[in-house]
Amino acid sequence: MSDATGGTPPPPLPSLPQLRLDELLEELQARLDTARTVQSRMHGLLEAVLGVGRTLELSTVLRRIVEAAVVLADAEYGALGIVESGVRLSDFLPVGISERDAARIGPLPSGHGILGELIRHPEPLRLADLTQHPASHGFPPHHPPMRTFLGVPIRVREEVFGNLYLTEKRGGVPFDADDEAVLTTLAVAAGVAIDNARLYRESVRRERRLEALGEITRALLTGRGAQEVLDLIADRAREVMEADASAVLLPTGDGETLVVKAAHGQDAAAVTGTAVPAHGSLAGLAARTGQPAVSADVRSDPRAHALPGPRAHQGPVIAVPLPVDERASGALRLSRSAGRTPFTDAEVELLSGFAAQATLALELGRHRAESEKLALLDDRDRIARDLHDLAIQRLFATGMTLQSAGRLIDRPEAADRVGRAVDDLDETIKIIRTTIFALRTEHDRTDAPPTVRRRVLDVVTTAAESLGFMPSLRMDGPVDTDVPEEVADHLLAVLTEALSNIARHADARRVDVALDVGEETVLSVTDDGVGLSGAPGGGGLDNMRSRAALLGGTFELTVPTAGGTGVVWRVPTTRAQTNRRTGPGRAAPPPQGRPDRKPPTSRQETAVPPPEREGRPDAASGHGEDRPREP
Repeated sequence: MSDATGGTPPPPLPSLPQLRLDELLEELQARLDTARTVQSRMHGLLEAVLGVGRTLELSTVLRRIVEAAVVLADAEYGALGIVESGVRLSDFLPVGISERDAARIGPLPSGHGILGELIRHPEPLRLADLTQHPASHGFPPHHPPMRTFLGVPIRVREEVFGNLYLTEKRGGVPFDADDEAVLTTLAVAAGVAIDNARLYRESVRRERRLEALGEITRALLTGRGAQEVLDLIADRAREVMEADASAVLLPTGDGETLVVKAAHGQDAAAVTGTAVPAHGSLAGLAARTGQPAVSADVRSDPRAHALPGPRAHQGPVIAVPLPVDERASGALRLSRSAGRTPFTDAEVELLSGFAAQATLALELGRHRAESEKLALLDDRDRIARDLHDLAIQRLFATGMTLQSAGRLIDRPEAADRVGRAVDDLDETIKIIRTTIFALRTEHDRTDAPPTVRRRVLDVVTTAAESLGFMPSLRMDGPVDTDVPEEVADHLLAVLTEALSNIARHADARRVDVALDVGEETVLSVTDDGVGLSGAPGGGGLDNMRSRAALLGGTFELTVPTAGGTGVVWRVPTTRAQTNRRTGPGRAAPPPQGRPDRKPPTSRQETAVPPPEREGRPDAASGHGEDRPREP
């Protein structure tokens, strides 16, 4: 039915219940969408927690934590800062900024501004515009713009390990309470994962340390050289501490400098042999105080002394004491490249323990070496006693027998041959006594001043290196008791010069050195080289001649019948020393030298033997006799 105007009637209005139902359906749909979002975020959070806990490598765990946080909160940038000593960031791991942009921005943050606010107050912080916060310090050049901010602390066993930072939520909206809740939950899981990774890392390091110390101990016990062991300590310490370079520094004699004796890693060749001051270096500080010295950046640390190498290789450094004996200490120095994580307190403790154990191993090696040396010296003593008590006595008796037999020989040529045999026995006895002296003087310690005989033997032994062979040495008379210090100094200088001339000019294959002490001190050095024509005049010869003249003596060059050159340096032994031996109640010593075909009858006529033990005659003063045993 139509109205009076003939138009169509309007549609009926919906009832009130129908409107209410549509609103409820829309609200239900919104809640379903929210539930799906929450469910999706919970799945993402669960997946993030599982992903973070899948590995035990600490660096990988930290990287995965930041990446998961960025995804869960839908942020454009994220970072994880590791807090050191509760005051600064020791490391900073950014996500969302390319390496190129990071290089243009410059050094990583150390904990100022908004980042430091979370260090000072470790509670969740959510900002709609971080530039408006009172702690904001602005951004460095080339830094991308950031406004929205969300940060939460990561705790490991109730201690703040670091902070998670997120900025620039996508869509231009600020972070909400749900983002904060999700990030806080992730931080709790991250703390557990970090703790597990750190425990695993420490256990691996301790295992490596034990293996390294075992290897060092085995090297010492198997007799490997000291330099090889120092190299091993430096290399294994670098591996255990994951450092880029390591060095072992030992003190010099004056204690004012430390010298790098072993180095491994970056720039090892350039560093080896470098001397650093004991005052003004981290290694010196550790050696002097006995405490570890740590630097976060050696380039800006006034206590540090940078070793040779590019500045890019010089960053965090740690030095721990490495005692070498009871009076001196060296240092074990490790470094990482600039930009790497500084050494933590746990790493300092680990390296200190490694150095202490290495010191014990070195001490064990020293004691072992000393025990072996004592055993060697005891063996040399036994050989010396046997040579003195058996060989010399038999040779002496043989000489007397030959001398007696010579008187019964009518043919002159035969008697002469026997006489020469007696002379040879005499020379053999002297050589054996010199050998005994060389064996026993290994007992000489640096605590006592060296004797004249010891010093003469040292000069001859040193000359053997340049000559290519060991010269023969014979010493007769009271060398240690009657030769005064002034004469001894000139004597050693002349001997050194003579042997040096032979090594440089003579081309000799044999050198004989003889020292006879009586009223005169006579040094003779003979070689079988090219003769006087091969030795230039002046210089050393003039010095030897002037030294003899200074003491009232003479210097003579001779040409042996077999060729070569002979040097005879003769000076008077001081009268005071001679009078001391020939004073009242003492007989004058027999003339020095050996009568033809006379067998040795006393120690003065052969060579001064080394000091004896257990109540034997005073060999150093030349008293006592070698008497043949009765048949």
